Amino acid sequence: MIRYIIRRLLYAIPILVGVNVLTFALFFFVNTPNDMARFHLGIKRVTPQAITEWKIEHGYNDPLFYNARAPGIDKLTRTIFFQHSVKLLVFDFGQSDSGRDIGYDIRQRMWPSLAIQVPTFVVGLAVYISVALMTVFFRGTYLDLGGVILAVVMMSISMLFYVIGGQYLFSKVLRLVPISGYDTGLSAFKFVVLPVVLGIVSGIGASMRLYRTFFLEEAPRDYVRTARAKGLSEIRVLFRHVLKNAMIPILTGVVVVIPTLFIGGLIMESFFGIPGLGAYTIDAVRSQDFGIVHAMVYLGAVLYIVGLIMTDLAYTLVDPRVRLE
Repeated sequence: MIRYIIRRLLYAIPILVGVNVLTFALFFFVNTPNDMARFHLGIKRVTPQAITEWKIEHGYNDPLFYNARAPGIDKLTRTIFFQHSVKLLVFDFGQSDSGRDIGYDIRQRMWPSLAIQVPTFVVGLAVYISVALMTVFFRGTYLDLGGVILAVVMMSISMLFYVIGGQYLFSKVLRLVPISGYDTGLSAFKFVVLPVVLGIVSGIGASMRLYRTFFLEEAPRDYVRTARAKGLSEIRVLFRHVLKNAMIPILTGVVVVIPTLFIGGLIMESFFGIPGLGAYTIDAVRSQDFGIVHAMVYLGAVLYIVGLIMTDLAYTLVDPRVRLE
């Protein structure tokens, strides 16, 4: 197992390098350093001298990938790519174009994001699996049909409807929670409870239908019929056999969600005014802050790879055949 983890980590190196290069190339394909200088200076008639001074101050005055005028190894090191991208490989995020420490901002903003995403992920997964198992338990009945119809309706509604409707009902009408904002400590509960509930509710439709499909694929198998023939109750059959064997496709889908636990929900944080990493990324895109955008894309790639490794390890807990291999 240790050799497997080391091998997967080594495979991750070229992937992260590729993500680093691709993000850098795409950003500067759309924006030139001169465009970035004009945007940040915020002056209608920017002088060439002001643009040059801004690029020198922020390290954008060198060529992108190759500096033909520099001697020796400096041809590669005295470039924008080397100075702003290579250090990401060792998680040195550097400074944003506004002069802030990106690493410090990430450490501060990760907690509001986690306060929303972790409860949404954990409670939501339990709710989705429970509802899906309930529909399978009552399969072929009106309750199962009604659940499927309700799931289709819920998954057809945009998340914005849930957010705006939830804010209006619970904040404007009932005045149970604040409409937006954030606080530290236990006071943060009243600010995150509504985004968490809305995040869970908005995902019930699609997740319930997906998990119900996984469970229905396992329900007619021979080992399930054997368990029923032995006299086991339907509840024990579902939770002991069907759920366990359906966990492999469920775990495969869960890995996609793992990066969002850290990076945050873009829509939720924007609408509820929560200073998490999702809002941090959106603000960086709006302000064309290359350092922050690059750091967040790279961090998302790292978390996705970690999620894949964690998923493979989780397979060994639910499928003995994986352990044998």
